[in-house]
Amino acid sequence: MHNRLVFQLGRLRLTKLSSRSREGRQGTLLLTGCRLINLPKNTIYTEIKLCKCFISCCVVLVSWSWLRVPGVLQRLGVTYLVLSLLQTFWGQISVPLRTVSRSDKLTPVSNRDLTLYWPQWLIMVLLETLWLCLTFLLPVPNCPTGYLGAGGIGDDGLYPNCTGGAAGLIDRWMFGDNMFRYPTCREMYQTTQPFDPEGILGTINSVLMGFLGMQVRVRLGISAAILTKCTRDAGFIPVNKNLWSLSFVTCLGCFSFLLLGAMYFIIDVRGWWRGQPFIYPGTNSILVYVGHSLLGFYFPFSWDMRLWDSHWELLFMNLWGTALWVLISYLLYRKRFFLKI
Repeated sequence: MHNRLVFQLGRLRLTKLSSRSREGRQGTLLLTGCRLINLPKNTIYTEIKLCKCFISCCVVLVSWSWLRVPGVLQRLGVTYLVLSLLQTFWGQISVPLRTVSRSDKLTPVSNRDLTLYWPQWLIMVLLETLWLCLTFLLPVPNCPTGYLGAGGIGDDGLYPNCTGGAAGLIDRWMFGDNMFRYPTCREMYQTTQPFDPEGILGTINSVLMGFLGMQVRVRLGISAAILTKCTRDAGFIPVNKNLWSLSFVTCLGCFSFLLLGAMYFIIDVRGWWRGQPFIYPGTNSILVYVGHSLLGFYFPFSWDMRLWDSHWELLFMNLWGTALWVLISYLLYRKRFFLKI
């Protein structure tokens, strides 16, 4: 679920910077943000707090030898940092939202985000080139170059120790045993190698998704269709959530854009819905995330299922736990209590 959060993180970073300085003339947006000295300092401080928040949760539950270095909050922190620096140093440009045509009618500016923000696009192209080169050109011992599979019994058991390909190799070299030990592919494909879905290579594409959230372009869907050849498991770069493949980022970015546009039309334009009850956990997202990480495996949020193969009991338990956190966040909203970092 945090993949959509990364897309919105890009929108939030752009909004937060631009809202601090808006020009009075209609149709012009100044992305001046704040002072270049203060903003990187505040951004790095926010990232450190995100990482400390996650590490504190891990220390409560496990020893340092079992500490997972990569994680969701760590990835969000790195993404937030990179997007902030991009927008701070290469985003100080006045962006006219509309222009006047020859017929004196207001028409939207086309491709202005590409021309005005070319330094940001150049950096993102370089980062994505790095991801492509490492993913498809880095030699992995006893594995085919460019392998994107799960390993284990996948691919007829030909590559049992190749889980994650180059991404898994880099993470195991960097973090050793301090990474996710029970990936989702472990049970299905009977893998033995540790693999972390929030690894280093995936973080590069996480930054890309956040950047696309800052730009918001519907052409992402076309890119995803080309990369996957409109298939589920084939194409040039198949959709892979654990690896955060390029096709996964463009596909999810497209759907996030469509969802954002639909919510904007329903809530802001038409006023048909005010966002309840989802606005309540949204105002205390860090508290809900940390609370679920610490208490999600305890009653009343979950319990020992009598039938582990029962989809309906598992569905009810998760819906029940989600409803409890929505209720808790609503009560905190009524009390005007908000956990901020």
